[in-house]
Amino acid sequence: MAPSSQYKFLRHSPRDGLSTAMQPSRWQRLHIDPWLCLFLFLNAILGLTVLYSASAQDVGLVSKQAMSFGIGFIVMFALAQIPPKVYQAFAPYFYSFAILCLLAVVAFGEIRLGAKRWIGIPGFGSVQPSEFMKIGMPLMIAWFLSRNPLPPSFKNVCISLMLIGVPFLLIAEQPDLGTSLLILASGIFVLFLSGLSWKMIMAAIAAAGVIIPIAWEFLLHDYQRQRVLTLLNPEADALGTGWNIIQSKTAIGSGGFIGRGYLEGTQSHLHFLPEGHTDFIIAAFSEEFGLIGIFILMIIYFAIIFRTFQISLQCFHNYGRLVAGALALSFFVYVFVNAGMVSGILPVVGVPLPFMSYGGTAIITLMATFGIVMSIHTHR
Repeated sequence: MAPSSQYKFLRHSPRDGLSTAMQPSRWQRLHIDPWLCLFLFLNAILGLTVLYSASAQDVGLVSKQAMSFGIGFIVMFALAQIPPKVYQAFAPYFYSFAILCLLAVVAFGEIRLGAKRWIGIPGFGSVQPSEFMKIGMPLMIAWFLSRNPLPPSFKNVCISLMLIGVPFLLIAEQPDLGTSLLILASGIFVLFLSGLSWKMIMAAIAAAGVIIPIAWEFLLHDYQRQRVLTLLNPEADALGTGWNIIQSKTAIGSGGFIGRGYLEGTQSHLHFLPEGHTDFIIAAFSEEFGLIGIFILMIIYFAIIFRTFQISLQCFHNYGRLVAGALALSFFVYVFVNAGMVSGILPVVGVPLPFMSYGGTAIITLMATFGIVMSIHTHR
């Protein structure tokens, strides 16, 4: 019987410095992937450019965003230096810490705009513990599954679902349905990539069909149900709940093929478009740069996702493959949910567009995830 491809890869890999033809490059010694770093840098420059226009040329806001990008790149470079085995070893501790923070939100979290999502830290400010779980969830599920033979047994799948369900419910109760669904997806992606059988996948789809009606009646808040109804017929309350989607579609449509031109958008500058510099920034971008601009932005996103998948496939250990693959799929979901929300094919759930929407915590968290991806790629 022929040896497996993984065995052949390991058998022919350079060991103990015997091979001089495959010595690490300068980028590998720095633990940086140049292509991924380039795509992230281009996305950051484009995001700052659009934010300047969408925020009505607010230099202070753009400066804060640029500072967040700077901190994010530093965090990415720092995390890339840490070997993946360290992340694997500390995954359960970080997950437990994030769970304790979510419980602290329930006990004494700060309430803003009717939601309890933040913890105040004296002398530091406020933090949103759900952001920790965006990193902790895939690390934890990958840690658990990689300790056992793959594909996972039914018992291990059930345990994984419990590990996913606890933070999902805690975050959904804040309430923060958008973030809870993203974190749920990041854990499910690890399970999917671990090699679930089609029987388990079909059973999960059937279970979702049963759970969704129950969640609609007993778990969703009134305003969340209203968002779904508004998606189906936004004109029913054009001046109320349907205002966001209608104005967003208007901005996207008015951009046409080449757009109105930079700093020439009317929907965001005249404040018809709500949250034009955060959740709905892609609508402001589409109005000014048109279909061509959206095409360029999607190419950059595709390049980031494709490169992350490449890194996942090139990894020769289960933990790294699962983590990198899940982070690539999670990043895709962030883009898809925001774009679908703004274009009217998904309910409005308050999910920012990666590296485009204003928000320092989200940027630093995403940069941290790509630092982990670079660590997986450059530590052999």
